[in-house]
Amino acid sequence: MTNSSVVTEGIRVDVVARYVPEQSAPDEGHWFFAYQVTITNLTARVVQLLSREWVITNADGKIEVVRGQGVVGHQPTMRPNEGFEYVSGCPLDTPVGTMHGKFSLVAEDGEALEAAIAPFTLADPQVLN
Repeated sequence: MTNSSVVTEGIRVDVVARYVPEQSAPDEGHWFFAYQVTITNLTARVVQLLSREWVITNADGKIEVVRGQGVVGHQPTMRPNEGFEYVSGCPLDTPVGTMHGKFSLVAEDGEALEAAIAPFTLADPQVLN
């Protein structure tokens, strides 16, 4: 498992990633990783998550950028000190890669906020040994 954690503009983003061997087929060049994201509003305002951007890089340096509305079908609203947690997944065609990105949010007063997602590693533990 790998972790990342960062606070930007009063929004904390924590990620825990793990390799999912039962959904992977290394002999066929397919590795699957799950990641749990916890977004916590540390501001004094209500905020809503509007969209996400992920930058996924495989071991060969190939970069894929994924953008979309909300997260897992939701655009959660978080009051001060509230959080939202979700789990998603990422397939790779190499046993190691990285992810990072950002969430775009809006505060109740209309101010746009951008919360960074710190880089974390996706890795098949068999490759690291």
